[in-house]
Amino acid sequence: MSRKKTLSRTKMFSLVVGAAALAGATAVVMTGTSQASVACDGLATALGNNEAFIADQRANPDPQSEARIANRTAVVEEIKRKQAASGCAVGEGAAADAGAGTETGAGSGAEEAEAGAGDTGAGTGPGNGTGADTGTGTGDVVCAGSTVTLSGEAGAPAASSNQLPIGSTIRVTNLDNDKSTTVKITSVSGSCTLLNDAAFEEVREPGKFLIRNAKIEQIRSVDG
Repeated sequence: MSRKKTLSRTKMFSLVVGAAALAGATAVVMTGTSQASVACDGLATALGNNEAFIADQRANPDPQSEARIANRTAVVEEIKRKQAASGCAVGEGAAADAGAGTETGAGSGAEEAEAGAGDTGAGTGPGNGTGADTGTGTGDVVCAGSTVTLSGEAGAPAASSNQLPIGSTIRVTNLDNDKSTTVKITSVSGSCTLLNDAAFEEVREPGKFLIRNAKIEQIRSVDG
């Protein structure tokens, strides 16, 4: 009788340990799934914004539209590669930000500023983003409540916008990790603020392609 009780207690202990291990494994899986979801959400937002921008350029072409579309098409393919590498649904884009694809507020000199660049390699020219924030200067908060994601473009730290004029200097702060980067707007995009890859790396959290809790400040206008 006592032997049966001992076995029963041993089995019960094993069941308790097994249940605890399963709960821990489930928590790890859920955490990993949550992080993957954030990464996929950011890439989907970036894809949606770029696709909306391309659609708008095709619907409302100007002399620079062909170059912009070619550049954004390359960016879209790069985002899809990132989606595949992150285990996300490839080609799945989120609804574009309000006003995505439009050039409202981009400034009357936007087309002239882009004429020689063809909207390629944002952040590669002289006078572009300064990169990691030095902590100096104050600015006016713009695009309150906006999330920030990456444009997928290469080059030195820079940003693009559909609401701020080309040449503006902005500071983007990730309030979740207190990291900031100060960059210039170098091209038009389909969102209030898109950071290129180099600028986004300076403020991102590991494994994430979307900053949900961001503060965007305009430090200096085109007129200085």
